[in-house]
Amino acid sequence: MISSEQVEMMIRAGLPDAQVQVQDLTGTLDHYKVVVVSSQFEGKRLVQRHQLVYGALRQALSSDAIHALTMETYTPQDWAQLGQPA
Repeated sequence: MISSEQVEMMIRAGLPDAQVQVQDLTGTLDHYKVVVVSSQFEGKRLVQRHQLVYGALRQALSSDAIHALTMETYTPQDWAQLGQPA
């Protein structure tokens, strides 16, 4: 199991400029939804963005600390167009 805070720290370590929101979907500390906003997603397709997040979480995913992961990935411009604060 891995805490929401640990998930956030791992993503920020892999994507230092990221804004990260983590939600534990089941209360069991192994099913998460993450929303990640990063300039590193600029010019990347959705699958490439997800690969960057998976890369940041590689250790937790390979050790089965995370069993399920849902993610939304945005560039800062995408995020602003949704009317979300920077």
